[in-house]
Amino acid sequence: MLQLHTKPVETKILSRIYGHKRGWVFAPSDFLDLGSRAAVGMALKSLCDRGLIRRLARGLYDYPRQHSKLGELAPTPEQIALALAGKDALRIQPAGAYAANLLGLTEQVPAKVIFLTDGANRKIRVGNQEILLNQTTPKYMATAGRVSGLVIQALRYLGKQHVNDATVEKLAQRLSPAERKQLLNDVRYAPAWIGNIFRRLAGEDG
Repeated sequence: MLQLHTKPVETKILSRIYGHKRGWVFAPSDFLDLGSRAAVGMALKSLCDRGLIRRLARGLYDYPRQHSKLGELAPTPEQIALALAGKDALRIQPAGAYAANLLGLTEQVPAKVIFLTDGANRKIRVGNQEILLNQTTPKYMATAGRVSGLVIQALRYLGKQHVNDATVEKLAQRLSPAERKQLLNDVRYAPAWIGNIFRRLAGEDG
């Protein structure tokens, strides 16, 4: 009886995937409103077998982006993290070495990419990269999704003793004037020494 309902579920799932466009990373839970867990699982397997989607890891798939010369491209760590966070905890914040890399403060992309989240702890390996979601406090998530949150996490990773004028200059070059001004809105969420850097970047370090 289950197979009689698989094709309609598969069609609905494929329509939703196409609606999100290439690059979307998703889990079976994104389709449980369309059918039972078993039917969704069978439909995703069928779509993988047909080459329409790609299985990244157990319970994680994507509709891969295509490059004319490179073929299928790997999803970004952010796309994977959002899929892991799920519908109920979409707030994520890059942290550690990855946050520093995004801001150009380190050149190496870490093999272990860490995100803070207000959801549950999760861990998954995709290719050679491990993605970790670490549950944290509301204070650390208060700046999630804003440039201030990224700067706070990057500087916390580097540590006060390793942040100098060259570091601040790199940030000044990376951030737009508007972004540097926005930092002042979140000074209260930053440690005092990072708050002082915020003020320097915003031109209010007098």
